[in-house]
Amino acid sequence: MSGLADLPAARVVAGYRSGEFSPVDVVAAVLARVEAAEPVLGATYAYDPDGARTAARESERRWARGEPLGPVDGVPATIKDNIATRGVPVLLGTAATEPVPAAADAPAAARLREAGAVFVAKTTMPDYGMLSSGVSSAHQLARNPWNPLRTPGGSSSGAGAAAAAGYGPLHLGTDIGGSIRLPAGWCGIVGLKPSFGRVPVDPPYYGRAVGPMTRSAADAALAMSVIAAPDERDHTALPPAALDWSTPEVELRGLRLGLLLDQRVGLDVDPEVTAAVESAAAAFAAAGAEVVPVEPFLTREMLDGLDRFWRFRAWSDLLALPAARRELVLPDIARWAGSVRDATAAEVFHGFGRMDAIASAAHAALGGLDFLLSPVAPIPAFPADAAYPTGDPLRPLEHIAFTLGANMSGQPAASVNCGWTADGSPVGLQITGRRFDDTGVLRMVAAFERIGPEPPRWPEFG
Repeated sequence: MSGLADLPAARVVAGYRSGEFSPVDVVAAVLARVEAAEPVLGATYAYDPDGARTAARESERRWARGEPLGPVDGVPATIKDNIATRGVPVLLGTAATEPVPAAADAPAAARLREAGAVFVAKTTMPDYGMLSSGVSSAHQLARNPWNPLRTPGGSSSGAGAAAAAGYGPLHLGTDIGGSIRLPAGWCGIVGLKPSFGRVPVDPPYYGRAVGPMTRSAADAALAMSVIAAPDERDHTALPPAALDWSTPEVELRGLRLGLLLDQRVGLDVDPEVTAAVESAAAAFAAAGAEVVPVEPFLTREMLDGLDRFWRFRAWSDLLALPAARRELVLPDIARWAGSVRDATAAEVFHGFGRMDAIASAAHAALGGLDFLLSPVAPIPAFPADAAYPTGDPLRPLEHIAFTLGANMSGQPAASVNCGWTADGSPVGLQITGRRFDDTGVLRMVAAFERIGPEPPRWPEFG
């Protein structure tokens, strides 16, 4: 029965409906997988096997009556630390947070629970989500299932590792500069950063999104069909929309796809990353799409200005903490934030304005195109115990040049595995769509799953 942990969500639900197996069977397999892999991966926080078993039994009874709560009733799921689930402290990845149990589920978690999903655990993240690694002052070090010596990425570190390792089919992450897509790319899974406002967020913030991290486009679409529902707590949310979240075969012939291979800002693009993304673009071209080169649109001034604003925002948050708790923040994060303590109002305001400048440039880059193809990250996954790929907390954003634009513009963007480095590290292809075309992006991911390289044989544990 251990193979049940690797089944996609639609297959899990079909098995429940037919009586082939039950939620109790699937959850037992997932818990066994978690217990086999966690000593290596460190992906979970607030692991709740007893609560998961109880929820599975309740789901089993509903299926026996033919009365599932929703399309994911009995499907195992994990939720990132910073997405509130009632009764569990939201630590934000840092030991500086007072561990006060959350009073209620955040919007996306609430929608999954209402639809019957079984919460197996929260997943780990770095301090305040401001690292693209699994290094945290509150949690164990998260590692990559393909190679535990490498990072799973971040800040949805544990979610990426959990999806690749088979901790069930559905995982929720968050993304403000690449925090879903970076771990998705480095863990070889599918990760969708939806259009800004498509999935309600509490608390909302410019560029922040909640989205699914799964092993397939179909599972990501199923998750979106549940979590992209109204919630009055997010005043920035999009109006309710009756979207078709299915992933039928897309006619690629006639589509115009841009190909951006180098933003020329930040880290140099690794040749193996370039080769994998070029191969993906060639597969789309062979299927009939027109692929055209796109010039870089992110500038050094944009990246540095936004970095300055984010540092000041973080410094303001740290100043609000009691001194004793401030001392518990990861030292690299404290150094990064504190580096702008003497910034002028003009400098901070200029940095704030870079969000709109990046948004405008990202929108313009898709002018005349249906979708934009690019790497997710310029490099493969770096060492697990490194907080930053540069090793320098004062150069923290050098690897997010490809992902950042869609956060500021609100455009949907997804990662899908498009190849491997010589040492077996996954390479992520980013597919970015026009604002609000979330379903189109997922259908392009599904199309690439059909025309791209053979799907991976997932890492094995236990």
